[in-house]
Amino acid sequence: MMDFWSYFHVNISTVAPGLYAYVSMLDINYMRWVLWLVYPIIISFLLPLILAFCLVASILFLHFYSYRHGLRQAYAKDFWHGARQSLAVLWDFHGYIWHSYEVEGFENVPSSGPALLIYYHGVVPIDVYYVMASCIIHKGRTIRAIGDRFLFKLPFVRILMEAFKVSPGTVQSCINLLNEGHILAIAPGGLREALFGDEYYQIMWSKRVGFAKVALKANVPVIPMFTQNIRETFRTPGWSRNILRKLYEKTRWPLLPIYGGFPVKLKTIFGEPIYPDQSESPEEFAKKVECKLQELINKHQRIPGSILQSLLDRVVKRKPKQS
Repeated sequence: MMDFWSYFHVNISTVAPGLYAYVSMLDINYMRWVLWLVYPIIISFLLPLILAFCLVASILFLHFYSYRHGLRQAYAKDFWHGARQSLAVLWDFHGYIWHSYEVEGFENVPSSGPALLIYYHGVVPIDVYYVMASCIIHKGRTIRAIGDRFLFKLPFVRILMEAFKVSPGTVQSCINLLNEGHILAIAPGGLREALFGDEYYQIMWSKRVGFAKVALKANVPVIPMFTQNIRETFRTPGWSRNILRKLYEKTRWPLLPIYGGFPVKLKTIFGEPIYPDQSESPEEFAKKVECKLQELINKHQRIPGSILQSLLDRVVKRKPKQS
């Protein structure tokens, strides 16, 4: 027996085919509208998979490399040298294609001898990957970097940290690396700056002066480094920053969701070296470096940051702001 809705469906399609077609069109248009509404949200959370794919590919390559060259380890001066060279080409290509990546002031990074790079920490420090790749390719140097301790608790990431000389770092271990003549990269803001900063690019060092102690004791130049639009590549939702800040301060768990992976223009700027004055305290020297880094941000970054305008930066060259 035909129910009411089946009867209505048959009759309206027979009696008023125009009306039936219009109603069907409304359904189709509604679904298109819903898809149009949620499409940017879906894309925002799917784009990070591209970066994840590159990271996974790098990790798998390193595992393959370690097994393939295991017999040579005892005779190699630097076991991971070949792997770093190969992955540097991969990440350099990724930066060029996905972000039209370029560098300014690269001459301030020494081709030999120690130096301390102090940089602003984006949500995902993809700019540091590109800087490492550029140094390997163009200067033949491997930058040592300090990473958050939680990274070394992730078993699949550990091999990446080992290959690219990333370590948790103490004041003394950092001094030792510099005394050995290496370039060392540190983001004093760490995860707090990465996760809880926003498009206004505030420096969030929370009175951290460990890097200043390192620079003063090792007596090495400090080079401020900032990447234009780094906060427009990946972001954390504003509501999550407000809700999860207290939890992070208590547990140090980086539980904030991340979205993005947008192919915005990225440009890393290296400032002029800042030489430590032994008469300065760590607090005074840290403040001097912070001011120089802030100058780079003020000169080269649009405030507040805009994802759309950062995408347009790929085709419209933007002049630095006059100081």
